[in-house]
Amino acid sequence: MSKHSTPSFTVVRPGNPGEQPTTPTGIAHRGGAMNPSVEALRARFGSAIGRAEVVWGDSTVYVDRAKVAEIAAWLQGDPDQSYEMLVDVTAVEYRDAMRAIEVVWHIRSLKFRRFLRLKAELPKDGKTPLAVPSVWGVWKAADWMERECYDMFGIEFTGHPDLRRILMWEQYKEGYPLRKDFPMRGRFSRSEQLRQALAANPEARYSKEELSIADAFEDLPLDMRRRLGGGAQTGE
Repeated sequence: MSKHSTPSFTVVRPGNPGEQPTTPTGIAHRGGAMNPSVEALRARFGSAIGRAEVVWGDSTVYVDRAKVAEIAAWLQGDPDQSYEMLVDVTAVEYRDAMRAIEVVWHIRSLKFRRFLRLKAELPKDGKTPLAVPSVWGVWKAADWMERECYDMFGIEFTGHPDLRRILMWEQYKEGYPLRKDFPMRGRFSRSEQLRQALAANPEARYSKEELSIADAFEDLPLDMRRRLGGGAQTGE
């Protein structure tokens, strides 16, 4: 960019105007200042907001699973909240069979330098579906995060535009690897697992564009093709 050109974006300066960024120290394991967004949520959504706690300085608030998308949209769009960033979507299952599975959203407001953890509980009573509304319509970053959570925990995200497995193949029949009932060695023999993996037909679930990465090999520089063709491995 030349020195005379005008930036086409607004520079994000975290924190409130005039406030100097500080690094908190001496944080207690439990207790401390609650994220002010929690009280704002109670005022806005009432009984849909459950208990809240502060652990290691971060605030966690339990919300009604049916209201997740509505709450997320408000947190993202309200100018006094401005949670622009979805950091993660995951789930937690405890060894206690009576304790509900928790779906967890980590969100961050860069404008106000706030972090908030939302949780929704899904009872394991065999009657309540393991499903919550997708937040893909609020944060597009939810796309692969929700797919991974579905793949590992079997949680449905209703309204997701393309909910399918992302790490295991679509025909994988052994369950969900991060659930407590998942057998460590699998339900099938190694040979049966290999047979199922080889029998999977990726063209049944992936578009031609998604499978075209193999064609890109011919477009790589000659020296890279030679290295890869000779068995060299790429690393991150």
